[in-house]
Formats: sequence, C-alpha cells, structure tokens
Amino acid sequence: MAAAPKRSSRPTPVRKAWRSLSWLGVIIVGLFAINAAGVIWGGGSWTPKLALDLEGGTQIILEPKLESGQTASQEQLDQAVSIIRQRVDASGVAEPEINTEGSNVVVRIPGELDEQTRNRIEQSAKLELRPVLLASAATDQSISPSESPAPSDDAALEATPTVEPTDPSDPSWITPALQNEFDTFQCSSLDDPDANVAPADEPLVTCDASRTAKYILGPVEVSGANIVDATNGVVTTQNGASTGQWAVNLVFDDEGTKAFADVSTRLYGLKGQTPRDQFAFVLDGAVISAPSMNGVITDGRPQITGSFTQETSKALADQLKFGALPISFTVQSSETISPTLGTQQLQNGLIAGLIGLILVVLYSIFQYRALASVTVASLIIAGIITYLMLTILSWREGYRLSLAGIAGVIVAIGFTADSFIIYFERVRDELRDGRPLVGAVEAGWKRAFRTVLASKGVNLLAAIVLFILAVGSVKGFAYTLGLTTIIDVVIVILFTHPMLQLLAQTRFFSGGNPWSGLDPNALGAVYRGRAEFRKPSSVPAKKAASSAKEAQRRQTIAERKAAEQLSSTSEGKES
Repeated sequence: MAAAPKRSSRPTPVRKAWRSLSWLGVIIVGLFAINAAGVIWGGGSWTPKLALDLEGGTQIILEPKLESGQTASQEQLDQAVSIIRQRVDASGVAEPEINTEGSNVVVRIPGELDEQTRNRIEQSAKLELRPVLLASAATDQSISPSESPAPSDDAALEATPTVEPTDPSDPSWITPALQNEFDTFQCSSLDDPDANVAPADEPLVTCDASRTAKYILGPVEVSGANIVDATNGVVTTQNGASTGQWAVNLVFDDEGTKAFADVSTRLYGLKGQTPRDQFAFVLDGAVISAPSMNGVITDGRPQITGSFTQETSKALADQLKFGALPISFTVQSSETISPTLGTQQLQNGLIAGLIGLILVVLYSIFQYRALASVTVASLIIAGIITYLMLTILSWREGYRLSLAGIAGVIVAIGFTADSFIIYFERVRDELRDGRPLVGAVEAGWKRAFRTVLASKGVNLLAAIVLFILAVGSVKGFAYTLGLTTIIDVVIVILFTHPMLQLLAQTRFFSGGNPWSGLDPNALGAVYRGRAEFRKPSSVPAKKAASSAKEAQRRQTIAERKAAEQLSSTSEGKES
C-alpha cells in the first residue's frame, strides 16, 4: 500500500496572510481596550487633547526678584528658560511655550495648570544641606506689638558668637539674638520670600514645608550645585522589601561626595544628641526633610525621605536634577488665555488633510483600478491606529495635538501612499516578466520590502533628529511624523501585503481582469537590463511602442551607451 504523500509544514501564502491579519486585529482591539480602560478608570478620553494653539491654556509671567538697582542679564534669563522648559517637559506637558519678554519669563501651558506643574515653574529649587542646631514644634500664635520683645543694644551686640564655632554643628552658632529670632519666628511667614533667607555661611531660622516644626540650622555644607542626578523611588529595607514610602535619591559629584562624607562622619559621631545628629534638606528656604544620620555615607548617594507621593517625589527629583534657577522669580500674573489659532484653523487643517487623502485615492483609482481598494483600506486602518495612539498618548503621556502635529499627519498620508506605489510597481514588474500573480506578489514583496524599510528608516531618522533639535510646536510635527512612519510599516506588513496575497487567489485579480490593475496585457514592455526589452506578444503595437519609449526613458547614461554600442555592433554585422 502506497504511503500517503506528506503535507508540507511550510505555511502557504493564504495562511500567512490570515495570520498577519489576525495579529493586526489583535493590535487594534488591544488599543481600543487600553483606551477604554483609560476612559473608565484612568481619566482618559476618546478624543486627543489639543495643544496651546488650538485649545488655549494658562499663562504665567515670572518677574525676576532682585535687589534694588540690579537687573537680570540675558544669560540668566536664557538659563532660567532652559531649566523651566526641562522641568515642564519632564512633567509630560506637551508643547509648552516658554520664552522671555523684556526682563520677564513668560510660560504658556496648554489646558488647565495643576499644582505640581505650577510648582515646577515657580519654585527656584535651590537645595541646601544644613546641620540642625535646634528644633521645636511650631507655635503660630500671633504676637501683638506690645508682647514682642523690643530689640536692645545688648541684643545687637550679642548677634555675633562670643566663641568661634569649630564646625557647622557647633551650638556656639546660637547667639542670644538668633535664639530670640527663633522664639518669635512664625512659620506662616514662610510665604514671605524674604523671611527665611540667610547667607550660605550663616545660620538660618526656618520651618518645615508643613509648618509644623521650626529649626535653627547651621551654615550650608553641601549645595544643590553638587547634584549630578536625582531620581524618585520607593524606599526599601535592608532585605529588599518595599516600605511603600516614596523618596528622592541623590547622586553627588566628587566635591559633593567628599563634603557629604565629612558631614555624615561628624553627625554620626553625634548620634543620640538629638537634634544635633540631624541634617536638613532645605529647598527654597523650607525644610523638606530632616533625618538623623544612621551611618556614614561615603558613596555620595543620600536619600531624601518625607511625606512624598509618587508625583511630588518625581517633581522634586526633576527640579534637583535640572538645577536651581539662576535667579529667584515672583509671579507677576497668572491668567487663562484663549487659543491662538482656534477652531477655524483646526477645520482648515482637517480639510487640507481630507483633500490630500482624496487626491491620493483618485490617483490610486486612476493608476491601479480595483487595486486602489487596498490603498483605501490601508489608509483607513492606518487612520484608526493613528487616532487611537494619539488618544492614548494624550492621557498617558500628556501629548497634545497641535496644528504642526496635524501637518505631520497630513504629510504622512503621502509617505504611506509611497509605500503602496513601491509595492504595487514591484508586483507589476514581476507580472511583466511572465510570473503568475501569486508568484508575482511574493517576489514583488521581497524586492519592495527592502526599499520600503530603507525609505521609512530615512523618514524616521529625520523625525528623530528634528524632535531632538527642535523646540515648541516643531516637536509636535516631528512626533506625529515619526509615529505615523512606524504605523505605516506595520500596516504594509500586517495588512497591505496580506490583502494582496488573498486577492491574488481570486479569479478577478489572478485572471488579469482589465479593471483589476494587474492585467499583464495592459502593462506593456519592461526594461530587462543591458539595453534589452521584452514586449508581451498580446500587447497592441501602439501600447508596446509607448511602453518601450517609457522604459527607454528610464535608462541610465551607462545603459544608453551600452544600447548604442549594441546597436552599432548589430548594424556592422548586418552590413
């Protein structure tokens, strides 16, 4: 009995096509599910958020706070703009407008401004590490003028330590005048930017950020300028277990590492002498954390703990990482602003995109007949995925769609059509060579795929470079251009090629129907290389002649010379 022939385990083009389409369906359903989950539980929306030029937002004008007679230099203002932009970008806010107007810094943020982003903008983020000399609970009882101790000449004389302090933790820093200032200090005065300011080499009287404790702090021993990196994370125990408490992890440079090692060595030697064994992290004059020194830290990687949440710890880490503002600012005004362009420009942009889409479809129908249905379907699928991605990025990453971003999507329509043209023309070339449609689709795909990848690689590289180097709305153009380029590759692989594989199995396309766009008899001559042409026998003479002229026009200079030499050689033989 003859053995049954073994079935090939190699998947057929049809099976490959359905597998690819299934993966595409999974991707689309997954994107819908992610966005639906965001709408239900994560504060998401089914529409992308709009940028400042289309929706409006909040404008904050920052005025430099300087001593009388001083003016901010342009270098200081430019540095402040750069730092504020880095802080805002790190918060996930898309396409802010930050620039200088005269001696002020103007910040425009799309949408409503939350408290965390406002703090990123307004705070100087000047970090100081000072040892704690004295601490007590805050008592914000108002003191009437009659109860306030009147300053005396003796108090003024006692403002200087009678004994020279040996180190920043020495109690000799606490003079009677400083003690009197500490006793009468009200934590509510922290709102006054001039209330808790002291030179780096002098003690400071201040309170913590929650206004529940007040301190006398020694001179600055390490400053925020020594920070090279700052990240937020969850505090873990020695066994690696999470405590659920958020903290800010610092990394000092060599100078800061050495200075902090000296501080930790001294304070660890004072262990048990509370509060002198504590050191305070002071941000913009307020204590954000004052932990005890539980060991000597020599690696320059301390950790700030306190009443942080994930959001506040990340905001502080970003502020410390990007550095303090070169000068202090006060908020001159904060107001809501209307869109700079409005709905009319948005409608014009959408109309322009629709016109471009219609032109691409009309060209496809004229050039490829029924094959244009694949182009239209591919563009629709690409549009759905692009819309879902922009919507998800809006509520997940803070992305906002600007008019420049819409322009990037419109440009991508042409790039997407370019991929189809490359593929379809490769398939047509294979048909001209006499291959059946099924084989032409597979051979044409192998040739076209490399070209498409090279083309999209150039587009993506250009978008990445533009995104890195540009600022403002140009980033939105680069972002959408890069995103749609990636989506285009996905569509060509998971939809366009599989659809052509399936259509190649139908009688309408495989039989070479004149309206299919893949009729071998209507494609004309094909240039075969080395000055040789092939003309299908069934092509009319007029069509063959025009096709031959078109193929000859596409020759390179070297190929034309080869054709001329071949022609002269053949004429010599005939003579």
